Amino acid sequence: MKNVKIGGVISTIVTPFNEDDTINEEMLRKEVSYLANSGIDGICACGSTGEGHTLSVEESARICEIVVEEVAGRIPVVGGIIQNSTYQVIQYGEALKAVGVDALQITPTFYVFDPGHDGIINHFKELGDVLDMPIIIYNVIPWAQIPIDVVKVLADLPHVVGIKQSAGNMNLLADLLITVKGKISILAAIDDLHYPAFVMGVDGTLAAIPTVTPKLTVQLWKAVQEGDYETAKKLHETILPVWNSIKEPNMPSKLKEALRLQGRPVGKARNPMPPVTEEQSEKIALALQNAGLLTNSYS
Repeated sequence: MKNVKIGGVISTIVTPFNEDDTINEEMLRKEVSYLANSGIDGICACGSTGEGHTLSVEESARICEIVVEEVAGRIPVVGGIIQNSTYQVIQYGEALKAVGVDALQITPTFYVFDPGHDGIINHFKELGDVLDMPIIIYNVIPWAQIPIDVVKVLADLPHVVGIKQSAGNMNLLADLLITVKGKISILAAIDDLHYPAFVMGVDGTLAAIPTVTPKLTVQLWKAVQEGDYETAKKLHETILPVWNSIKEPNMPSKLKEALRLQGRPVGKARNPMPPVTEEQSEKIALALQNAGLLTNSYS
């Protein structure tokens, strides 16, 4: 399992919903095709951007099946799981494994009851033993962040191949880099700080902003790898206002509005998330225009 390398720019993908909250498979296929042809190094379905916390096991499997079909082996597909028990994660994991995803992105449990450090370690150990698949730990829950001493233990588990550090925790990202880099892939999901994260030496990103700016984020990643920090800084300054226009609150709807404004219709966010306001849409459109992204489309 440790030979599985996950890195570079991995884009999350939205889940397009119809007005009745069912999945629009045609829109999903078009969006997968667009992203896969944008130079990215992987796609993650059913994560936070994909509103994975709202999806049934059957829906998650169908979405991942479509992504796997459309990608057709060109880049890795990561299946996201946001569930609150080992039992639930195994049900989802077996379904996603059956449709051919290459790895699983899994959150720690996040409800009010804390399993403790030993519980977290046993959770991921059992998941690896039962599912026998590469696992990327999704360290996103602000009130349930996995601390560095626990990550050190998890990094030694044979099925854990990476950690996606999110929740805006740049300090923990820095600690990860000096503690477990080289043992597992360290992926940055601190969308407003990708430039410094890339310079610090992360192995890549698995995040929301490449969903909206895939080509620009790939350019940013490559510029840093090539040591062209002047170009990288300019790209960072181009991307940052786009992120600021779509970040919380109501990010699922605002992110989908950013895609619609680019000519990439992906439906609505799942209820109870409200539609964007006119003011929010105008702010997103201005950021996209300044980044040169209002001329894109599927055609």
